[in-house]
Amino acid sequence: MTTATGQRPEIQYLQRLTELASKRSGLFSSHFRTFGRVINLAAQSFRYSATDIATLRFSWKEAAVQGWHFVAITAVPAILMAVPFGVIVSLQVGSLVNQLGATSLVGAAGGMGILRQGAPLATGMLLGGAGASAIAADLGSRTIREEIDALRVMGIDPVRRLVAPRLVAMTLIAPLLSVLIIVTGTVAGYLIALVSTGSAPGNYWASYGAFASLADIWVDFVKAAIFGVIVVIVACHRGLEASGGPRGVADGVTASVVLSVLTIIVVNVVITQIVVVFLPPQVV
Repeated sequence: MTTATGQRPEIQYLQRLTELASKRSGLFSSHFRTFGRVINLAAQSFRYSATDIATLRFSWKEAAVQGWHFVAITAVPAILMAVPFGVIVSLQVGSLVNQLGATSLVGAAGGMGILRQGAPLATGMLLGGAGASAIAADLGSRTIREEIDALRVMGIDPVRRLVAPRLVAMTLIAPLLSVLIIVTGTVAGYLIALVSTGSAPGNYWASYGAFASLADIWVDFVKAAIFGVIVVIVACHRGLEASGGPRGVADGVTASVVLSVLTIIVVNVVITQIVVVFLPPQVV
């Protein structure tokens, strides 16, 4: 039995399977090539940053401009995010500890929730949203206007000129943004705990200090810096490879935000598991 095309049905079925397999293989190979370009961009950015700083050729002025830009677009959203987060933690945990008769542990919940998970994740979400979109839009616009090609024609490496300063700026700004979230969220949680649970100020800070340690602060800083690096590399990669006019820039911005946030969530889980193994929570 043959079809209208003169081929047997099983032959057509095998051909369709072959075409589907080739499409999937091409898709996987495309993803691997993209991942390879991202890793190459990260390696070049770190190399240029280290060598330029060591040889006093690094553009600190550009890094300062980019750092101030990152602060300007993330500081207010960080405060607006930290306040409800601290309030929610205090209200939810406060109602639970009130039922258990352990109101003195409200501060410990704030220390564990905000310091260990809330602040670095909030930092990553803000950088992955506001920071990644700003970087991808800026570099994407430069790419479609052929400014990046003009830099290459003049013998200027765009990675050294544009990516490395943003990488250093974001690495320095991310921990500071995390500190802002920690302070704001902790103060908001403290005030709500005093009102909702009637916890004594001394008990709150005593339990906070008993469960929070200096190692938690360092882990928070390291997390924030890693998240900042992820945001810069992903956003710069999408911006430098933008094509197709304004629509391509918009697609690059969307992709950079989504990929940054998803990568940050996965990396946070991995880092948390490593920290739990090597630095288990201890009551001081």
